[in-house]
Amino acid sequence: QLHLKESGGGSVQPGESLTLSCVASIYSHGSGCVGWFRQGPGKEREGIATIDTIGSKTSYADSVKGRFTISQDNAKNTLYLQMNNLKPEDTAMYYCAADTSRRYYCTLGRADYNYWGQGTQVTVSI
Repeated sequence: QLHLKESGGGSVQPGESLTLSCVASIYSHGSGCVGWFRQGPGKEREGIATIDTIGSKTSYADSVKGRFTISQDNAKNTLYLQMNNLKPEDTAMYYCAADTSRRYYCTLGRADYNYWGQGTQVTVSI
């Protein structure tokens, strides 16, 4: 059983930055993919960034590419999401998730992730 716990959410104004953290026990249990997902009001949960725990290859959704950066510190069992130039449409509950299937490449598909954190709220408004 893996555990993931997010932190770092909050309320910011448009154009500001925020960094989310996720302590994930997958780093102590072997290889896989870890990713960030978000679910805005009335929207489906979408994958926005993913990274493989060994090679650190990353992938981003078009909606955040160039503004968000996913990274990890394996020694600290921690995944990060640096979010810059935040927009009101970035308002959502943000989740970190782990995919332990050891697939060849990491995806942004929600169905591929089998462990989830509880989420942290990010609100972007004037």
